[in-house]
Amino acid sequence: MSADTTLQGVLCMNKPAEFTSFDVIGKLRGILHMRRLGHTGTLDPMATGVLPVLVGRATRACDILPDQDKSYRASVQFGWETDTEDVWGTRTAVYSDMHVTKEKLEKALLQFQGTIRQVPPMYSAVSVEGKRLYDLARKGIVVERPTRTVVVHSITLEEWDEEAQTAVLQVSCGKGTYIRTLLSDLGKALGGGAVMTALCRTKASGFTLEQSYTFEDVIRFCREGSLEQHLIPTDQLFHSLPKLVLSEKLTGLYRNGVKLSLQQLSDLVPHAETYRVYGFDQSFLGTACVDEDEQVLRIWKNFK
Repeated sequence: MSADTTLQGVLCMNKPAEFTSFDVIGKLRGILHMRRLGHTGTLDPMATGVLPVLVGRATRACDILPDQDKSYRASVQFGWETDTEDVWGTRTAVYSDMHVTKEKLEKALLQFQGTIRQVPPMYSAVSVEGKRLYDLARKGIVVERPTRTVVVHSITLEEWDEEAQTAVLQVSCGKGTYIRTLLSDLGKALGGGAVMTALCRTKASGFTLEQSYTFEDVIRFCREGSLEQHLIPTDQLFHSLPKLVLSEKLTGLYRNGVKLSLQQLSDLVPHAETYRVYGFDQSFLGTACVDEDEQVLRIWKNFK
């Protein structure tokens, strides 16, 4: 039996700089000798940090993750701009008279918390009229991008150097937030410009940097035969959903694809629409949705 059919779970990687998220998947396919791998959200090539990799049947969770919040440690330099909104791009503007104080910075940060609007950067994977923005940007083409709504739960100042005009920020945000753009917009709000100089994702989909491994770690796990012990169980992707445990009889029916009547279920949570479902032996079966109209529990995604 191949690893593709036996291994299942989440392998949290600490992505190194200069690797794309797809590069990480490609290298892991070579190390693990399996094709069925996916990730829960891209990181810029120069960024480092948490990249949850879905292994085996866990890849079925890619498009249904309930927890898409992320946390970052971002470094920023005030006083100039680039075409990529980070230090690795081409410099496009310099604000020699710009001087940020700690007081001004902390005041400006307040307007970037909560629900805000962003224009995706040209160097991004966003598609406009069927074309990736970064493909257009590499050809020197700049197009109008529709603004999008994102949520920043918190943004706090961790380090500040007024002489160097640099700062380190801790950012907690929702899906689709561009940290580069957040910092660029912050620079504009302070009367000039800013570029991101470093980015580390410290949390993604509920998983932390402390749970993440390097390629060297994974190679060692494979050599020791302990890789499976270092996979986080698939059901942890759905830790925010209420748990539903089925009786032995209902487990058999559920495994056979039978829709269960809500009247048969005793552990339903009022107003909950989605559940993580377990068999009578506590094995994780998958996720299911409540159909109020038909008064049944419908299978959403199976992981068995």
